[in-house]
Amino acid sequence: MDGRQTLPVGQLELDRVREIALGFPEVNERLSHGAPCFFVRDKRPLCYFHDQDFSDDGRVALWCPASMGQVEESLAAAPLRFFRPTPSASGVFSDWLGMFLDRAGGVDVDWDEVRQILDAAFQLVAPKQLRARRSPPPPR
Repeated sequence: MDGRQTLPVGQLELDRVREIALGFPEVNERLSHGAPCFFVRDKRPLCYFHDQDFSDDGRVALWCPASMGQVEESLAAAPLRFFRPTPSASGVFSDWLGMFLDRAGGVDVDWDEVRQILDAAFQLVAPKQLRARRSPPPPR
């Protein structure tokens, strides 16, 4: 044994998402639909984190609200990293962007890109006064 701690698959990614999301004003975390979710003022979802147990594909992913243009641009630019989450029966997630947070296609996660995506999601869902107060967390 080399002394390194083994974490559950997805825990490091959840910790990074948590650090970024909770850096925005009045964002909190709670479970929603069985997954960690980050909400603005405990109402509007900023993002959902899905670990390998969420779907049958065994992937770790982040789902965020996004403009239709951002969804289409991301899907066209990097189809191995991005996907369109399956909409619910009520249409929720129809304008959302999914991003794999594991080594999709052998590519490491670009955490600055994750920060930018979460910032864009915050701009979509946060009230105007909170958008004015935000300052995205600095890159690590």
